[in-house]
Amino acid sequence: MQLISGDGFSGWHALNDTVMGGRSTGRCTVSSRGLRLEAEVVETGGGFVSCRSPVFSPPLDLSGEAAFEIELRGDGRHYKLAVACADGVGGLTEMIPGGVRWVANFATDADGPCRVRIPFDQLRASIRAKPIASLPLGLPLRFDPSHLTRLQILHSKFGDDGAPNPGFRAGPLSLEVMAIDAVA
Repeated sequence: MQLISGDGFSGWHALNDTVMGGRSTGRCTVSSRGLRLEAEVVETGGGFVSCRSPVFSPPLDLSGEAAFEIELRGDGRHYKLAVACADGVGGLTEMIPGGVRWVANFATDADGPCRVRIPFDQLRASIRAKPIASLPLGLPLRFDPSHLTRLQILHSKFGDDGAPNPGFRAGPLSLEVMAIDAVA
C-alpha cells in the first residue's frame, strides 16, 4: 500500500536540533519527485536534522501490513524513521514531553537510489533518542500499526538504541525520499 509519494509529501516540514539549542540547519522541499531534506548538520549542541509529516487525521490504519518500505536516494549516511502512534494506553504516551516514538535505523547507499525495508517488529520505543521498554507504572509498550499519527525521517548522532550512530556525519547533507509504502 503506497502511503506517500511525489508531491503527496506536501505539508512535511523541518524539525532540527535548534529546538534544543543546536545549530544545525535543514529544510524540506517537495516536488513531483518527492521529499528532499537538505541540511548542514552541526554535532555540537544537538546533532540532528529531520523532516516530519503533518499529523494524520484520522490516524493511518496499517494493521494489515508488516513493514515500511522507503524508496530513496541517499548519501551513505544512516538515518532513522520515527513513527508516532495514538496508543491504546489511554493516550498516556502523548502526555510524555516529546512523546513516545517508534524508531528504527536504516542505512542508505551513496551510489544511487535504493529501497529500504523496516519491519514493524524492529521499531523500538524511544523518547528523545533514549530507548524505553515500558511507561511509568510499568505499563508495557507495544507498537500499534492501526493508529499512526505522524512519520519523521532524521539524521541524528544517536541511533535507535541510544548509542552513537555509526553512520553519523556532520556537514552538508542531501536525502531524497521518493515514496513510503506499507507492505505485508
